[in-house]
Amino acid sequence: MSRLSRAPSYQLHSIESETNYRAPTDFSYNIVLRKPGNSNQTNVVTYKPQAGDLAALTDVKPTCISDLNRPKMPYILAYVQSVDDGKLSVRSSKPIMIEQDMQRNKHIDLFFVFLINLTTNVRIWSALHPNPILADLPIINKVIQMNDEKECAVCLSENDSVMIPSIKSYNLNDSQEAAITSCIKTWRCNHQNGHVKLIWGPPGTGKTKTVGLLLLVLLRMKCRTITCAPTLIAVVELASRVMRLVSGTLEYETYGLGDIVLFGSSERMGMDDHENLLHVFLDYRVEMLSKCFSPSTGWNASLSSMIDLLEGPRGQYGRYVTHRELGINQDEMDDPLTLEGFIKKRFFQYNEQLKFCVVNLYTHLPTSRISLQVVTDMMVALDLLQSIETLLNRYDYGDERLSTATKTCLPVLESLARSFRVPEYIHKFMIKNLCLDNAYLLFCTASSSSKLHTERTQELDLLVIDEAAQLKECESTIPFQLPGLRQVVLVGDERQLPAMIRSKISGEAEFGRSMFERLVLLGKKKHLFNVQYRMHPAISSFPNKEFYDGLIMDAPMVKHRSHEKDFLHGNMYGAYSFINIAYGKEQFGHLLSKMNMVEVAVVCSIVGILFKEFNATKQRVSIGVISPYAAQVHAIEEKLKQTYSGCCCSSDSGFSVRVRSVDGFQGGEEDVLIISTVRSNLNGSVGFLSNRQRANVALTRGRHCLWVLGNETTFIKSNSVWTKLVLDAKARGCFFNAHEDKHLNEVITTTLIDLQQFDILLTMDSPLFKHAKWKICFSKDLKKSMSNIKNKEVHKQTIKVMEKLASGWRDDEKKKMIVGDDDGCCFGLLQVSLIGDGELSLVWSVELEMVKGNSEWVIQVLKVWDVLPLLDVAKVAQKLHILFAEYTVEKISRCRHECTEGNLVVPMKWVVEDNPIEGQEDDRMQCLSTSGDEHSNLNPSSSSNLNPNSNSSSLGFHYAIAIAIIAIFVSKYLPWPIFFNITFFIFILAFLVQHLGFSL
Repeated sequence: MSRLSRAPSYQLHSIESETNYRAPTDFSYNIVLRKPGNSNQTNVVTYKPQAGDLAALTDVKPTCISDLNRPKMPYILAYVQSVDDGKLSVRSSKPIMIEQDMQRNKHIDLFFVFLINLTTNVRIWSALHPNPILADLPIINKVIQMNDEKECAVCLSENDSVMIPSIKSYNLNDSQEAAITSCIKTWRCNHQNGHVKLIWGPPGTGKTKTVGLLLLVLLRMKCRTITCAPTLIAVVELASRVMRLVSGTLEYETYGLGDIVLFGSSERMGMDDHENLLHVFLDYRVEMLSKCFSPSTGWNASLSSMIDLLEGPRGQYGRYVTHRELGINQDEMDDPLTLEGFIKKRFFQYNEQLKFCVVNLYTHLPTSRISLQVVTDMMVALDLLQSIETLLNRYDYGDERLSTATKTCLPVLESLARSFRVPEYIHKFMIKNLCLDNAYLLFCTASSSSKLHTERTQELDLLVIDEAAQLKECESTIPFQLPGLRQVVLVGDERQLPAMIRSKISGEAEFGRSMFERLVLLGKKKHLFNVQYRMHPAISSFPNKEFYDGLIMDAPMVKHRSHEKDFLHGNMYGAYSFINIAYGKEQFGHLLSKMNMVEVAVVCSIVGILFKEFNATKQRVSIGVISPYAAQVHAIEEKLKQTYSGCCCSSDSGFSVRVRSVDGFQGGEEDVLIISTVRSNLNGSVGFLSNRQRANVALTRGRHCLWVLGNETTFIKSNSVWTKLVLDAKARGCFFNAHEDKHLNEVITTTLIDLQQFDILLTMDSPLFKHAKWKICFSKDLKKSMSNIKNKEVHKQTIKVMEKLASGWRDDEKKKMIVGDDDGCCFGLLQVSLIGDGELSLVWSVELEMVKGNSEWVIQVLKVWDVLPLLDVAKVAQKLHILFAEYTVEKISRCRHECTEGNLVVPMKWVVEDNPIEGQEDDRMQCLSTSGDEHSNLNPSSSSNLNPNSNSSSLGFHYAIAIAIIAIFVSKYLPWPIFFNITFFIFILAFLVQHLGFSL
């Protein structure tokens, strides 16, 4: 209900009661919805009402939950029972009181607001409340009893090679081969029933490949198997895998595909994009077979007509002439055909029909209904008919060669007519049942398997559930109750994501727990796939240790040098790295989800670099970008479209980018995977990112490279799996700061400027000034003024000036403006730098800061006070004059010192015994030069007489020491009173020089 404002909605066009309307038990109506027209609601177009939808009928289009309860008319719940040509048959929770007004065309707004589709929920409810008489519950009872099965002693002694078709050529490892062998042996065992096997498939361990081979073996052994998965996407993926395996083993073209059936919603499965699955898709199969079973144009009729034509063409021609005279066939009122023309036309027509029927019959009919011998005879017949067609095109009717070919073909056709006939079904549901009853391998979702309770009469032997850890336990009871099941194989990994549950209450009640997880918690033994073939060892290292206790081994292929791919240069872009985004800021975005625009910018920048490298090297690369938050996914997609529209190409071009949520990427993999974790805060809050299963999925999708973007401080404080990830990355030397990379640092700062996030930019830890010569600090007035400036270009110019000042650049003497040079205001400390065209100015000064270490230092730093129009500088100067007036003479003098290094000014520092800011004298002073003191000049400012000569002071002190040493040397020639007076005078002089600044 929290997503109500985005729910698809239609306005009602009309409403009327159904004939079976029986108040107060059955409020049934037929309603027609208005077309969307020019509605601004884009999601209305994609939504199509269907059976099972639950909707709210209300007099206003709701923007929040409170809109449903209006004083005029509270909302009414309506359940869609069926949809027929735009007309919806619904049952409502209450009578719809405005029905008659709408029938009289009275203008009343009533909206149909989609809430949820209840089809799966209804099926689950029915499965949980079965008919006690008709229910088939041996598997469920076995699960409830939780008696761990033991291998049958009788079957254990049998030779595996005799029982199982060879699978050695598929390069399975020991754990994969053992899983297939165990499943087949259990199915072949007639001494025990009700087995439930768990196959544990961690990421990259070849789970889908092994399940596909298991199904191939079961198909060869004619085991009636139904394969389910939680989603249609997973079903299609597994069916595609099996089709690729089966296609290479068929005895004759597509003969044998009739034993495989895939059923479900064509639109939701995207069958238009999976043409390779059309031959096994039930709806398509029924359409093709209905044409083959047609009494007038199907196999039986076409074969009979062809035989009749070849045996007695004159008889058919006579009927044709008679019909023309009587005007029976109006479509043949053109010029009358000659006997030869009639024979050719009819032959070509029947031959095309027979070709169509033959191909579709051996493709779509189960092998139990059409043998290989019949198919062989059909192909012989088609070859003979093709010979006759060729002769008809070359020779006149009556030619001896035609007569010979006809005599050869007729016996084959007559034999087919006797040995093989198809049922002439009129209703499609009969063809559907024929296909379902005779198939050996069925694919569908667990929810859709409910159709087999009523539409299939033949019992099934084996149930295989792929991605079983993502299937809700209650939903798994639907296929568990299919008649005849003797064994269930659950394939999954409970350490990856479970089923998605949006309701917090349902989540706390463990509604999303799977049967797989339940059995694991109860101690059920799992068969582990223990070799991973996907990830570079640097990627698999942490997930293996953290989530799988080190049980997974890296296959030789991923440890080989050929698996190492250097898509970008630099250690940061190696096989595995954690890239610290220290300056991001999480905020709410699309769909009230969180996003981090700095991470968005960094992700898109990295993608852009990859695209540039691809254009240079033409090295194929597929990129996956995943994030746990929908808003971040949306923001990255939009940014990529705007900035790098040319690089988001299809995989056919050699470069592809796929952006998904973590949940939507489960089961997927890419060459390079970039994870944007979004969270960036000081309290270590990571929300549902702390879910270990979600972290496991996110960290195991990359093949060659995995780059994790996140905030180190947030993760360290989170006390979650991400804390361990950061520490592990540091220990392995895989931790990098994005702001230390020149290009990424520019991207980060540009983004912060665009976002006007001055609370991050205008700090001493800002990425702008990480490598600057001068430490820079900012006043609150500056941040406030920057926020009030709306022009982003001015922001950039101001930041540019501050960057230049921090680097040591200063205006030349002609442009230099020091406030107070003439009138003494601010003691010459306050300086002004013009911005852009001079309408604004940056007000700053040099300050002193104490730094403590082994000894105490005082260093010069930059203090930026404000950015404002030049005319307002005087007001700021008056306020700061009060502050500067409290400075000591010594502090003012040191603030005004300039130490130059080439054309740049670098900060000075002093080592002191006591706090120099309070006016105490220094022991030593030093210019903070990056290139050495030999290139530095210490120049006093010439604009004020408050500046003491530090060079003179230092030299005077050393000069006094030198005189004292000389006096001691000559003391042996002088009387002691004279020597004492001279020495005392020298030290007094040295003291005055050092502390009062006298010059010698």
